[in-house]
Order: sequence, then C-alpha cells, then structure tokens
Amino acid sequence: MTDLSPVVLIAIAVIGFVGGIGITAIGPGGVLPTIGLVALTPLSPAQVAGTAIVTHVATGALGGTAYRRSGHLGSPGSRRTVRTLAVTALVGTPLGIVVNAALSPRGFGVILGVLVAGVAVALGLQRDPPTATPRHPISTGLVAVIGLLVAVIAGIVGIGGPMLTVPLLVACGSPMLDSLATAQVQSLVVAGTGSVGYLIHGSIDWPVAAVVGVPELGGVLIGWRLARALPTQVLKRAMLAALLAIAPYLAWRG
Repeated sequence: MTDLSPVVLIAIAVIGFVGGIGITAIGPGGVLPTIGLVALTPLSPAQVAGTAIVTHVATGALGGTAYRRSGHLGSPGSRRTVRTLAVTALVGTPLGIVVNAALSPRGFGVILGVLVAGVAVALGLQRDPPTATPRHPISTGLVAVIGLLVAVIAGIVGIGGPMLTVPLLVACGSPMLDSLATAQVQSLVVAGTGSVGYLIHGSIDWPVAAVVGVPELGGVLIGWRLARALPTQVLKRAMLAALLAIAPYLAWRG
C-alpha cells in the first residue's frame, strides 16, 4: 500500500463516507473519492482512477439493490434505460482507460477540475421534475449518447456514473429517484469494466481502495434513506459549494 499517515487514511475514509451519501442521495458523490485521492495521496492518475473506480463496484451493487427494493427499477422505461446504460458502459469505459493512460498528472488534474466545476454548475441549475412518469419518455438514442459520454469520462477519472448521469437524465425529464436508481446499475457495469481494465495495468491500490470503499458503502445506505425521506436541497447546496471550492485546486495541483 502507498505509505500514508493515519491522518490521511482517516481523511480519505471520511471522504469515502460522504461520497457514498452523495451517490444515492443526489448522484454527484462518486467523484469525492477521486478528489480525495488526488488531493491527499501521491498516486498517479491511473492509480487514482483505478483505485477509485473499484470502490464503485460495491456501491453500485448496493445502491442498485436498495433502489430495486424500493421499486424504482421495475417500470419498463427504467429497465430499458438500464439496458442501454449498461451496453454503452461496456463500450465507453475501456475508451476512457485508454485516454487516462495518455494523460500527464497535470492534464488529469485539469480534466478533473473542469469536470467538477461543470457538475457543480449543473447541480445548481438542476430542478427536480414531477415524480410522475414523464409524458414523453426519454428516447433510447438520447440515453445511449448520455451513457456513452458518461462511461468514457468515468473511465478517465474513476467515477461510477451517477455523478453525471443523474443530472443529465433529470434535465431530460426523468424523475429524480428513477434517475438515481438506473444510474446505480450503470455504475456497477462501469466500475466492473473499469476495474478489470485498471487491474490489467496494475493500477489499483487495494488497501487504499478498502479504506475508501468500506465507509463509502455505509454512506450509500444513508444516502438512499435520505433520498426517499428528506428534501435534498440542503445536501445539494453543500455539495455544490464543496465542488466549486475544490475545482480550481484540482486543476492547479494536477
């Protein structure tokens, strides 16, 4: 394992926990482990992405199971969206890994910083649509474009998918909880595919992944409960402020 101090290990564990809450409560939470690894460890871009993405295998599985239990993956529209996102994840994630291999630390930091700032802006503009099924369901073609784009970016920086997929699906008219549910399954496929790719390149620090991933799972369960029980505007504002604050630092530190 990379030689990290106890303080750093505790910090990235806390970041993983908070990221887990964000994953299932509002979507943009999976980037927090990546941010923590960039800011607090000496890992290379490939190691950051590989170590972060492997944690999303478990979070995607747990989040998908939770939302299936609450009935948000049972409609024909949700199942069609899941299939489309899964197929595009299998295609796009390996492409992202190839791009990551060509990036310098500086380039990785700039991409991550721009991505974080963009998601923060999208999160600030996002408004929850009515919980009823949209009058015009999102077309499969549009979902495929979203899925492919998200998968490539996820492969580059090591996120699972909900960070980008949820705001995009909501912007296209999908209900928030349905978007969160389908993005969890996408995350599982992205993370599984990405983990295999980064494992082949020897770019996963397993002990660090455990330090991040175990508390992240606890956060996923709490976030799922928050998403169903409480208004998420306060959490959205807190996440937005954190992302906007950290984006310039990521680009500079890279």
